[in-house]
Amino acid sequence: MHHSTALHVPETAFGKWFLKTETWRVHVLERAVADLVRLIPDRQPAYPVVVDVGCGSGYSLPKLAQRFSPRDLVGVDIDPEMLAAARDEAARAGVPVRLLEASSTLMPLQDSSADLLFCHQTFHHLVEQEAALAEFFRVLKPGGILLFAESTRRYIHSWIIRALFRHPMDVQRSAPEYIDMLRRAGFRVPESSISYPYLWWSRSDLGILERWFGIRPRAQREETLLNLVAIKPAA
Repeated sequence: MHHSTALHVPETAFGKWFLKTETWRVHVLERAVADLVRLIPDRQPAYPVVVDVGCGSGYSLPKLAQRFSPRDLVGVDIDPEMLAAARDEAARAGVPVRLLEASSTLMPLQDSSADLLFCHQTFHHLVEQEAALAEFFRVLKPGGILLFAESTRRYIHSWIIRALFRHPMDVQRSAPEYIDMLRRAGFRVPESSISYPYLWWSRSDLGILERWFGIRPRAQREETLLNLVAIKPAA
């Protein structure tokens, strides 16, 4: 599949399996959501319209419903198989959701209609990243927030990820490059709303050196994960 024509690089069979595991739900998704919530400046008691972009199997939907109390929860994904799984997951959790089969560069949502967009580990699958950010900016209300959690180039290019997953390699970015791209797209990204977790699963050795041998990672390193809150300016 040629990168320039594909807007989205589909996941491998291993990748689809991994997204259903306990490791994904607890160590990847739950920790990212908890970290992002902590980073929200001036957090509101509720966000009426919440959109999960690249909702995948839908494990994030109950977490978003619980933390943000939306009256309208929307899940967007380009993969119908994933949407079917998300529908089952939301039904199991008793969470009402509107699911849309769409690309993140062309979402069937009105301008300035969402209070909060959640984009978790979706961006590194996208080829047209600037176009997707422009679409996020369009859909968010002024003052609306984007919760952005992403693996950086350093992680996506690591041998273990190359072996097990499939991604468009030439569009991957470092943490500073992602932040710069968000700011260029018009978002405000306060330094106090940026976090660089260095979780065991994001390391090329899966954290074995530290967990088994007590060898601490170097303080000076290229970050593998980026969590941040970006704000669409109110004025």
